[in-house]
Amino acid sequence: MTTIRRFVCDDLFKFNNINLDYLTETYYLPFYLQYLSKWPSLLSMAEDVNVLGKAEGEGENWHGHVTAVSVAPEYRRIGLADRLMHILEEGSEKVYDGYFVDLFVRKSNALAINMYTKFGYSVYRTVIGYYSGDEDALDMRKALPRDVEKKSIIPLKHPVYPTEADL
Repeated sequence: MTTIRRFVCDDLFKFNNINLDYLTETYYLPFYLQYLSKWPSLLSMAEDVNVLGKAEGEGENWHGHVTAVSVAPEYRRIGLADRLMHILEEGSEKVYDGYFVDLFVRKSNALAINMYTKFGYSVYRTVIGYYSGDEDALDMRKALPRDVEKKSIIPLKHPVYPTEADL
């Protein structure tokens, strides 16, 4: 059984194989270190699996954000992403008292969209040209208990550009 634990600095040197997956967004070392120093409770690690998140926003827009969920191909389809997402959602709710959790996914990534839908996320809006101007993103959200009226997940009727979205 795989053990999930808190992400630590040394883990930055252990997940290159999943960082090279074409569907995984890659970031520079300082980016990961910033997350590790500001939101340590929202970073988790299992062998060849990680989830990276942060808390952001103001007022009823205060939320947890899933920056990356990465699972090595040989560890997929055994429930690790679900377990890691649950840890991030729990931290967003209990540590940061957020209204919702959101994430951005490539509109073409049907496997990920289906996975997030199974986890209880729904499409809030489309962000035009989010990925380097080349591909649209779906902003998917899951309401947390603090959002009693579920206002955070009422879908927008029109797409937005990155400059219009509070990213």
